[in-house]
Amino acid sequence: MAIVDYFTGHTDIWQYVDFFARIIVACICGAAIGFERSRRLKNAGLRTHIVVCCAAALVMIVSKYGFLDLVGENGTFLFGTNGTDPARIAAQVISGISFLGAGVIFKHGASIKGLTTAAGIWATAGIGLAIGAGMYALGIFSVVLIIVIQYVMHKLKLGGIESWNDCQIELSVKEDGNFRSDFISTLESWNTLIDEIRFDNAGDSESDIYHYEVLIKMPANLTTEQIIRHFNDDKRIIRFSVIPNN
Repeated sequence: MAIVDYFTGHTDIWQYVDFFARIIVACICGAAIGFERSRRLKNAGLRTHIVVCCAAALVMIVSKYGFLDLVGENGTFLFGTNGTDPARIAAQVISGISFLGAGVIFKHGASIKGLTTAAGIWATAGIGLAIGAGMYALGIFSVVLIIVIQYVMHKLKLGGIESWNDCQIELSVKEDGNFRSDFISTLESWNTLIDEIRFDNAGDSESDIYHYEVLIKMPANLTTEQIIRHFNDDKRIIRFSVIPNN
């Protein structure tokens, strides 16, 4: 009997439908997590999560069912996984997904971005493996759990680093000799945490125009609107930008 005939005889149309369903469900689960990340303008968004989860489901299916044509030493078929290790491909997904996670982690001064997104990518790969293995309930439950955890922790600010918002402030200032100390005092009065502060002369050596770039962590009670309102009222500031990263 030809290998193709054997495979066709043991994998009917409904098995293929199940394979297709697993990949579709994996895509939906990846999209659910990716949508939340995409709404926050993270580097790994909707498409990345869909692709990762879809690929993981596909790899899991291959890992479980891709060995129907294996033949033993005596010429008999091994019935798929008999005598093989179907987990070996799935294991490579867990280790191989790390390169994507590393690609979305960035360090800007004392601030590190992308850790949650990297963790989400890793979790999405795991969900894809679960869906690919046919563990629909476990995969869907993990999706709901991850979304709820991320949403609740973002909204409630349960303490620790999650209770602070990162913000980058850039200023071009007509220095009068007091602005620098006034600016630091203002940041301290807002109870911010200063991660990094840099300033330099933005014009020639005779110019009194200085450029400030500051990375801060804002307490939950301080809003971007308050910062903008304060800078608008200071006539020494020529131009400014306030870039929150919540």
